[in-house]
Amino acid sequence: MADPAFDFFSDAPIVDAAIVQLPPEPSAWLSIGGPIGLVLFFFAICFLLRFFIPYKDPKLAFSLKDLPVAAQRGIALSTVLFGVAFFFGLAEVHYQIGLNGSTDEYFANMSQGKLIAFTHAHLFGFTCAILIIGIPFSMHFNRLSWYQWVFPVALAAALTDIVSWWGIKYVSPNFDYVTMACGAVYGGAYLWMLIGIIRVIVFPNLRWFPDYLNERRGKREL
Repeated sequence: MADPAFDFFSDAPIVDAAIVQLPPEPSAWLSIGGPIGLVLFFFAICFLLRFFIPYKDPKLAFSLKDLPVAAQRGIALSTVLFGVAFFFGLAEVHYQIGLNGSTDEYFANMSQGKLIAFTHAHLFGFTCAILIIGIPFSMHFNRLSWYQWVFPVALAAALTDIVSWWGIKYVSPNFDYVTMACGAVYGGAYLWMLIGIIRVIVFPNLRWFPDYLNERRGKREL
């Protein structure tokens, strides 16, 4: 605490270093172990999903091209609109970092109440955006086991990303590395699902190797 007798508006020099007290630096257990623990949290979610809901050959024959026209149009448009929303989200991140100087300064200047509202909004936003395109994507490519990871991994990365914001504000700026990694994971997963859905619905003649593999496995089960 500052000396109550000190006049901050005078021209007297500051001779006592204790007038301005900075919080102590977090220990290595928190600044390094915290981000590592959060990464392990992400992998733990994936492991638990694999353990409790293992992959099995589906009995469902489903194709996005067999849906009613209105459903195909709605899914395609919703996918694109959520992609645009993600783009503006990235633009906001770029703007805020430029305005505040860094990610940790941005969260340091954010009040706890705003961070709570920020978390609430993004939990809903990420979940809805990934859910709306993750379900039709996973149902269409239901015979490709590795494609069945894209949807849940995107959700796990989004959740881990949100948790890392609290780490940046209250623990260490090193959580920013987790934020960037998770953003790349769920952003890449969303882009992959977006391309897959748009390609199947809007450009059905544009076929990739996964399309042939998915259909071949479907015919093998008939």
